[in-house]
Amino acid sequence: MDRIAAALGDAARWRIVELLAERPRSVGELAELTGLRQPQTTKHLQTLARAGLVTVFPLGRRRVHALEAGPLEALAGRLRELAGATEAHAGERAAVARYRAAIEADAAAADRDRWADGRTFTFDRLLPAPADAVWRHWTDPNLLASWWVPPSMTVTACTLEPRPGGRVVLGHRDADGEYHAEGRVRVADEPGHLGFDLAVTGPASFAGHYDLELHPDAAGTRLRLGLRITATTVGAVPFIAGIETGWRQVLDHLTAVLSGRKA
Repeated sequence: MDRIAAALGDAARWRIVELLAERPRSVGELAELTGLRQPQTTKHLQTLARAGLVTVFPLGRRRVHALEAGPLEALAGRLRELAGATEAHAGERAAVARYRAAIEADAAAADRDRWADGRTFTFDRLLPAPADAVWRHWTDPNLLASWWVPPSMTVTACTLEPRPGGRVVLGHRDADGEYHAEGRVRVADEPGHLGFDLAVTGPASFAGHYDLELHPDAAGTRLRLGLRITATTVGAVPFIAGIETGWRQVLDHLTAVLSGRKA
């Protein structure tokens, strides 16, 4: 497949393929129609032949080249698979587009420190598990690490001690760098209410005041997460802009984990 794609990646060879799709042709005819010299045309045809796209028929002193449909059908099938996969993950592309728009909007507003202080977010989610199971997924380090991570990132540290004054530590890593946040638990009433503060460290920093409520529901547990931003720096634009999309993705991950599905 790689050889086929490489062979078709040249504009002159693509034109030759288009001409051969109409009917078999000689080197001289192809050279005339493409405006190439015969030696150039011959080299392009040799490349197409090595990729299995063209078959040569010696007819006396003439050599006629014909296009093979099989490799093209295989390539078309692979392209259909890629198009299907792209459509299946259209939501992730849309999330990136929303994130970019949010960064542009916040960059225009971030003209001084504390520019986003007081901004609030609320997330609601119906989770397919009882409240005590959801609580464990927030407070057990191993369970917490199984879902509290955005796509394409890896957890490097994950702790939430369910007691007033308990530590909260969260570390993520991706190909572009590492991100660390830490804070303290304010309230821990198992299994219904968890409040904690968490601050992203480094020059591009901000702090968040989180309140998690878990309410039993006939279908599982109704989660409500409130977040209020404090201590914002100008450099925190990418973090603030990503909160809405990031938390929705993370809660999708939690839902998948609780459902027993691969996230």
